[in-house]
Amino acid sequence: MNEIIMMPTMAKRFNLGEYAEEAVIVEDTIIRTPSHLHFIEANTSEVTLQHLRNDCITPVFAKDNELTLNHALVIETVQEAAQDFFRGEIVDDAAIRVSHTIKGRIPEAIHKPANQLLESDKTIYYERCAFSIDVPSIWQEVNGNRLNLSIVGVRAYNHTNLMSKKVPEAIRLGIGFKNQVCCNMCIFTDGYKDDLKVSNTSELYKAALELFNNFNTAKQIHLMQQLGGTTMSQHTFCQILGKARLYQCLSTNAQKRLPRMLLTDTQINTVAKSYITDENFGANGAELNMWQFYNLLTGANKSSYIDSFLDRSLNASELALGINAALHGDEKYKWFID
Repeated sequence: MNEIIMMPTMAKRFNLGEYAEEAVIVEDTIIRTPSHLHFIEANTSEVTLQHLRNDCITPVFAKDNELTLNHALVIETVQEAAQDFFRGEIVDDAAIRVSHTIKGRIPEAIHKPANQLLESDKTIYYERCAFSIDVPSIWQEVNGNRLNLSIVGVRAYNHTNLMSKKVPEAIRLGIGFKNQVCCNMCIFTDGYKDDLKVSNTSELYKAALELFNNFNTAKQIHLMQQLGGTTMSQHTFCQILGKARLYQCLSTNAQKRLPRMLLTDTQINTVAKSYITDENFGANGAELNMWQFYNLLTGANKSSYIDSFLDRSLNASELALGINAALHGDEKYKWFID
């Protein structure tokens, strides 16, 4: 296992556990993700925090008219938690993607024809929002790719019943590494909370700090590095793709007896196409290592809707690690390679 690259402040604060001896303290040049690459792509648009803060209305709970935690407030809170926890590191501003635009009108414009509406007559908010906050001063090279530490969050109003009285609101939050070659997100179990329910920004701030503190950076790096040491033939790769397509056709009971596989048929087709065409991780008939396979999965996941993005990010990690173990004789994911 190679060394984890981090600035002096964080070397003392991270949960390194049994991997602590692998960490070193260095000063290094900061490299950021190219602006044309995005951590999630299809079905989303890029917006600024200023737009969310100044141009979007805030939905309310229908039965008591209590305000929700709007997207801007969620992002600002997580950003503050990241800056406080990673004090001494470089914490970038959030990259923000939104989808499912909800349009409305102010009361004075209710009876206006649509083609006569002024911009001041319109209201807007987004049902779903995803954001990524990079910490480029904490990075690691894995199998020839530079990975920066990244915090990623999802705020989707469809995860919370807004037709009720005010209840704790669902937010999904993860911390992992972002591949700078392609902007693929690498999310593992101990860096993901899919069940956060918070009523205010104080609870969200605390939950974010707890997630950052419990994340074992060195363990995730170690698991990803292991993937580069295992290869599969084109025949085995095609076997996995075929089983992944077959999985979608199984009954619910049959699927429950197998490890979960959340990628859709369309995304599996993307993995197949990328095996031939992807200049960074494709093999085009040659052997494929498990790091390449993992990035084909995470690359296909970038077409997910925002509300399923993080669950599928985690599942891509589960599949890559599970199939890697199966290639070494483990039984749990054996069905995918038999």
